[in-house]
Order: sequence, then C-alpha cells, then structure tokens
Amino acid sequence: MSTLSDILNLAHARGKELGLPYQGALQPEEASALMQSSPAAKLVDVRTRAELDWVGRIPGAAEIEWASYPGMQPNSHFLTQLQQIAGNDDVVMFICRSGARSHNAAALATQAGYAHCYNVLAGFEGDKDDADHRGTINGWRRAGLPWRQS
Repeated sequence: MSTLSDILNLAHARGKELGLPYQGALQPEEASALMQSSPAAKLVDVRTRAELDWVGRIPGAAEIEWASYPGMQPNSHFLTQLQQIAGNDDVVMFICRSGARSHNAAALATQAGYAHCYNVLAGFEGDKDDADHRGTINGWRRAGLPWRQS
C-alpha cells in the first residue's frame, strides 16, 4: 500500500513528465486514496450540474462548476467558491468528465496561489473508446470507486 507521500511524489513526477503547470497528476485510485486518508485533501468536481445530476456524483467531493450547462458559460465565481472550501496549502484535486476542464481548474488555482493542485487523469467517465463512448476504458467510475446516481 502506498503512503500519502508516495502517491504525491508519483503524481508530482507524472506532472513534471507531462510538463504540467501545477503540482501533478493523479490516477483516480490515487485520488480516492488521498481523499480517504487525508482530511486536508479536497476533491473538487468541476463538472456541470447537469452532468452531476444525470451521470453521477462522487460522495465527499466538493462541487464547483467550471462552466454552466447549457452554453458552457465560464463560472466567474470559481476561485471565490474554491476559497470557501480549500486553503492555499491544502491538497486540492480537480476532476471533471475526462480531465480537460479539471486541468484548466488546476492551472487557474495554481496561478491564484494554491500550492498543491492536482488533476485527476481520465476524470469521472474516462477516455472515449473506438465507438466514441466514455466509461469503458478508464476513469473514476470504471475503476469501481465510490459514486452515486442522483
């Protein structure tokens, strides 16, 4: 079993390898382990309310939309809402459907002074398969991690 330090070191090394502008990148299983083992680790789900309602939620995750459905208008209060749930020295992990919006959220939070930002690779639903469907290759849900349908 990896320790908290081992997981963060691996995520940091992954982030360096990928040239990320934030602390690192986590696999879904690593993010779940951090969430369970460290009260200072915050998982922030940046999917839209529609995605949360229709696709599913992660118990214990904070929910802050990166953009709103329909129209995908950017959430101009994103950083203010993040400040309400996480301090600058907390480990903050961001997740979305596939890892793209959460990448942007981690980059913005880092620019705003959050020192320990991580993106959850593959997100909640994962990468698309050959039939253009998500949820069959990787991601939080595919890994069998805790989630619930609204």
